[in-house]
Amino acid sequence: MNVSLTPELEKLVAQKVESGMYNSASEVVREALRLLEGQDQVRAAQLAAFNDELGRRLEALDRGERMEPAEARARLARKSEERQQARRQASRQAGAKPSR
Repeated sequence: MNVSLTPELEKLVAQKVESGMYNSASEVVREALRLLEGQDQVRAAQLAAFNDELGRRLEALDRGERMEPAEARARLARKSEERQQARRQASRQAGAKPSR
């Protein structure tokens, strides 16, 4: 299989090989594809969780269950802050990981 890369991506691959992190361009591309697959799996899991939650919420509405707008906004704000904290923590952990 032949793959065409932009000059910027070719430069990035070459830098990774030159750094000694990888032995060949093929290793760089394989690692990138593994990371992409992992990212796709995370997105699929997030979408499935969202759809499950949406289904539960719609069923609750069908049963006549309601939430006060202020309570809903507060809950959204809490969840948003939790996600931001998780991202910051993941970012710090990624920065602390030893290189290959």
